[in-house]
Amino acid sequence: MKRKTILQSISTLSCMLLLGTSAFGQKTDDKGFRPLFDGKSLQGWKAVGGDAPYTIEDGAIVGRMTKGTPNSFLITEKDYGDFILELDVKLEGNQTNSGIQTRSHIDMNQNNGKGRVYGRQIDIDPAARAWTGGVYDEARRGWIYPLELNEKAKTAYKQEEYNHIRIEAIGNELRSWVNGVPAAYVVDTVDASGFIGLQVHSIPDELDGKKVYFKNIKIKTENLKPSPYSKDQYIVNLTPNALSPNEKAAGYKLLFDGKTTKGWTGVRGNGFPTKGWEIKDGAIKVQKSDGAESTNGGDIITKDQYAVFDLSFEFKLTPGANSGVKYFVTLKEQTSGSAIGLEYQILDDKLHPDAKLGRDGNRTLGSLYDLITSEKPNVSKRNIGEWNRGRLVVDGNNLVTYYLNGAKILSYTRGSKEFRDLVAISKYKDWDRFGEAEKGHILLQDHGDEVYFRSIKVKKTK
Repeated sequence: MKRKTILQSISTLSCMLLLGTSAFGQKTDDKGFRPLFDGKSLQGWKAVGGDAPYTIEDGAIVGRMTKGTPNSFLITEKDYGDFILELDVKLEGNQTNSGIQTRSHIDMNQNNGKGRVYGRQIDIDPAARAWTGGVYDEARRGWIYPLELNEKAKTAYKQEEYNHIRIEAIGNELRSWVNGVPAAYVVDTVDASGFIGLQVHSIPDELDGKKVYFKNIKIKTENLKPSPYSKDQYIVNLTPNALSPNEKAAGYKLLFDGKTTKGWTGVRGNGFPTKGWEIKDGAIKVQKSDGAESTNGGDIITKDQYAVFDLSFEFKLTPGANSGVKYFVTLKEQTSGSAIGLEYQILDDKLHPDAKLGRDGNRTLGSLYDLITSEKPNVSKRNIGEWNRGRLVVDGNNLVTYYLNGAKILSYTRGSKEFRDLVAISKYKDWDRFGEAEKGHILLQDHGDEVYFRSIKVKKTK
């Protein structure tokens, strides 16, 4: 009798697996997904953070925006490591946002014991900036992947309709899709596992009662295969001095390996400077001297030259520091200070006097130095001493675009009338056709202040 019972149990379990049903009664579909929400109850979920209520209406989880309360979350009681998650989301109005937490955590010592959720979130943003599908690090690092890094995805979200969201968290990679359109792609080494959460954002009083809807929530945790990668999608890789396989396939190369000066040389003299620069802990550092241009080790440049390219780099400032990343540097001009070239300004705007010089702030952080002021309303600010991510892109039509921590901060066209008019009233007015060389070196500036660089990578597109 006992043997028969065991055999019957084995037979029953086998049938359940063949029919796509787990031993816990959760059915899986033909693609291996199982529901995280049964459409009837909030079993397996719990509310934390703010006081916005979560209810069930017509088979959907509904979060109601509530005045006077901080961000609220409905989170899974279980943690997840690698997974593929799909769900449909609808948000009433376009004056606030929502999000889906991935591999997230909670600090129960905050918010009067109700907890403060932190971790990477796939944003739901119906506002004009249209960042739905971007990655925001809730209560920690801020924006990691604003959708200005992927303009094609900004039109995927549909106002006042259900939008299908797909999220892949496999290994160190987090990717998102909005209605089938690839959105964000992040490589990050933090948070190997954590809960999944549904957000109701804090609101101004006039939005009280607006709703966020979540339905058709399903997850797959086994036999995971990453979706195909399109080589024109930009990847934010937060692993220092590293390239992912897909970055390599897209044509990116490291300009700094974190260990050596390979590929770099000094602007003056033969070889890499013997003083003024140091490589330590995976960063290349300009050593502190007298705060003047190129009076210690001097600027360093790439041995290669670039015409049409996509350059990314991380930098860290010390208090009052000044430096820059220059490009289209030809070394044809004779100067006593720094070599001549277009510059992505790197500066402590609060403490360095250069921030108040020039015109209308065109020498501040992220500006095209002495020519165009950067606009930074959407930038996730970093404190002095923290790493920032810079990016500059030059396309085949001489359009140049700057980014800071993923947000677009300026763009201009080399050689245009507008550009030449700005040069004519700048410190570069005496240089013939300044900034219009067909190709040039990339330069890291020695301005006599302690500044760090790492994760310098480039993709030649011509």
